[in-house]
Amino acid sequence: MSTHEPLPLPAEAPAPTPLRGSGRIFSRPVMAWASWDWGSAAFNAVMTTFVFTVYLTSDAFGGEARASQVLGWGLAVAGLLIALLAPVIGQRSDTGGRRKLWLGVNSAIVAVLTALCFFVFPSPEMLIVGVALIAAANIFFEFAGVNYNAMLTQVSTPATIGRVSGFGWAMGYVGGIVALVVVLVVFIEPVVDWPGASGEDGLNIRLVAVFSALWFAAFALPVMVTVPEVPRKARAAQVAFFASYGLLLRRVKAIYRQSPHTIFFLLASAVFRDGLAAVFTFGGILAAGTFGFSTSMVIVFAIAANVIAAIGAVVGGFLDDRIGPKRVIIGALVGLLVAGTAILVLGTGSYSFFGMDWTADTTFWVFGLLLTLFVGPAQSSSRGYLARLAPVGDEGELFGLYATTGRAVSFLAPALFALCIGIFGSQLYGVVGILAVLLAGLLLLLPVRSPERVTRAVVPEA
Repeated sequence: MSTHEPLPLPAEAPAPTPLRGSGRIFSRPVMAWASWDWGSAAFNAVMTTFVFTVYLTSDAFGGEARASQVLGWGLAVAGLLIALLAPVIGQRSDTGGRRKLWLGVNSAIVAVLTALCFFVFPSPEMLIVGVALIAAANIFFEFAGVNYNAMLTQVSTPATIGRVSGFGWAMGYVGGIVALVVVLVVFIEPVVDWPGASGEDGLNIRLVAVFSALWFAAFALPVMVTVPEVPRKARAAQVAFFASYGLLLRRVKAIYRQSPHTIFFLLASAVFRDGLAAVFTFGGILAAGTFGFSTSMVIVFAIAANVIAAIGAVVGGFLDDRIGPKRVIIGALVGLLVAGTAILVLGTGSYSFFGMDWTADTTFWVFGLLLTLFVGPAQSSSRGYLARLAPVGDEGELFGLYATTGRAVSFLAPALFALCIGIFGSQLYGVVGILAVLLAGLLLLLPVRSPERVTRAVVPEA
């Protein structure tokens, strides 16, 4: 038998997980599942992109260049820890029938770490504390994401994976819009004067951290009470934590023998997903540090960016189910490279085109929003691509590998962003590092087969 032909299920393997939803967008399971994405926007959009990291890289913490470098290295260390731990965490939640449990536990830890950011006062001495809290929260957020992504196959059907995944991403972006509006009108530019809106000692931004923690915790609850827990594997053996790495290695070898393009996709997506993450992580920082946006203007830009990103994710999801995820990802990466290059080339200069003035603000508004249009489809279709290939009943482990391969190279974009700032002495040139990572990911993806041409692997039991 060819190693590329589908293999029969081993006799001891469990039956395919009978937990698929109808795949209808507005069904109760899909809405509850997507609610987690909605809530997670308070961490992604508010804390790590447009508000708290902008605060953390301000002059109050020792200057934007130094603080940006420290944040970049902190996120790189977090990425290394995620790479080492994520697949085993996914494997053990699959085997023990605790996918939903660990989604809840890790989400709760993220909420607590986010709330602790309230104690990050604006001073250079607090920079390390702030970066450590954000980095640690990123670690547990990724652990939660492993289990959350694995649930995609429980709430969708093979014909609707793309649009359900896209809907989830869109809910995240729309949740980000609502959260950012609340942050803007309550804490940053309050419509009603109240003590919590004071900027003294960064009080308003520190309270934003508490708000974000409560927002995430509240919207993470529906999936916990609506989507069923996966069953424990009937014949699964208890495996010690470190022995799980041996089992992981055997399973990776089995996947490579039966479905090598699954591994090739994991490697390619690891690179371009690191670039996608960097677009959002450093987008708000560039808006404030390089283009001179005020905190309130950064939030206004973020709201617009999330509207555009949500539209992109929904459209990308429908295209995914029609033309396939690979074409969607390639188109999105090309769009990102064009938009990012335009920001780099035009920079902070002012120009005149056909008698019309073009300012630095215009550059960032036009091409920054164009960047966000393409990020959603690439992220959504990448998740949908892998969900189509995940071994039945072992989705968590494969999405753990998805996190690991991503985080194994997650030092690339933050490190290159920081390195280019150091070399050229300007925050703008951090864009060069991000573009290099996106281009490398695109080149690695081109020879990878589309999911319909790839065999779904069967992995050995413990």
